[in-house]
Amino acid sequence: MVLKAATEHPGYSESDRARFLDEPAKRLGRTEFARDRARIIHSFALRRLAAKTQVAVPWATDFPRTRLSHSLECAQVGRELGAALGADPDLMEGACLAHDIGHPPFGHNGEEALNTVANSCGGFEGNAQSFRLLVRLEAKTVDADGISLGLNLTRASLDAATKYPWPRAINAQKFGVYDDDQTIFNWARAGAPAGAQSFEAQIMDWSDDVAYSVHDLEDALVTGQVKLADLSNDLPAIYQVATDNYMTGIELAEAEQALASLQNLSCWPKYYDGSHRSLARLKDLASQLVGRFALAAERETRDRYGEANLTRYNANLVVPRAQHVEVALLKSLAGFYIINSQNSVKRYDDEQSLIKELVEKVLATAPTSLESFFLQDWQRATTDAQKLRVVIDQVASLTDPGAIALHARLR
Repeated sequence: MVLKAATEHPGYSESDRARFLDEPAKRLGRTEFARDRARIIHSFALRRLAAKTQVAVPWATDFPRTRLSHSLECAQVGRELGAALGADPDLMEGACLAHDIGHPPFGHNGEEALNTVANSCGGFEGNAQSFRLLVRLEAKTVDADGISLGLNLTRASLDAATKYPWPRAINAQKFGVYDDDQTIFNWARAGAPAGAQSFEAQIMDWSDDVAYSVHDLEDALVTGQVKLADLSNDLPAIYQVATDNYMTGIELAEAEQALASLQNLSCWPKYYDGSHRSLARLKDLASQLVGRFALAAERETRDRYGEANLTRYNANLVVPRAQHVEVALLKSLAGFYIINSQNSVKRYDDEQSLIKELVEKVLATAPTSLESFFLQDWQRATTDAQKLRVVIDQVASLTDPGAIALHARLR
């Protein structure tokens, strides 16, 4: 069988498909974006997401999502929505798979702890760490000096995976690149409007919100952390979580209308009792909500931009405000009932203490405490800040149980 060269998507230029280090395909039959997707799927960082917290502790019960299953579901949403709007589906799937690839143990709680201890070397942000993994830590390609260039993805793939396209100096709370990764970041952003997300990154971002909001609700109902009968009475507190964390400028009346709209859907369950009928109804709810939110964005975007292939910077994703509010409200259910729960406070404190102690102990015992693929960066480090960054990279790469086990060994 003779393989023919794959047909590249017409909506992308040679510049979009370029790699920082030119790396011709080893065989025909795949597009450049299909190569990117394969590299992400085979990465060690993606595998490790299987034991990293999404919202619930991964090993506490068997039902809730991990960071990996969330990423897979985000990728399914993003691939289909992107294809419907004319974006390359492999590019979209790869960007969605990679969007959380740099997140540390214990989810956003671990992220906060690492940001505190990494202040002297540029802070820590999960999205910036994802970019760092893609361009440096995940050693798939090396330059002439043997220095890792990460997965050496195409320009468009790196840009599509960049949720916050600016450095810490622009916004210290949310940023997408550390200062010492700026060279490849600038290359990936060549020609892009300053501070603007690519069209594909906007689809990735919305797909993340859709998957997060819908599937975390499903998890919380199955595990009993959310009771459907409580939602109306608790709405003022849920609304406050939404405005504080997920969407500013919502009026309470909008939140009330959003909850009523969701509760009036034919798929919205009246109760959950663990029966096959309840499980099936809950799965139908998740399916229909994902369709509701994705289709609303598709229709609104097509209404504005027409039927052409929408790619890179020739369009912006348009999401109706009503669906933005509904998604923010659903995300706030996990925020109110799980993340802000008094039952979670001690666990969060313990996790933050463990992460901070782990950084201290790995730094004190390095290089013997470092995994092999961090040794070269340690040997090249000439300042305390550079050495601390290597240790941060190692701790951030660990799974939840891996962090606990290493902490126990070093104690």
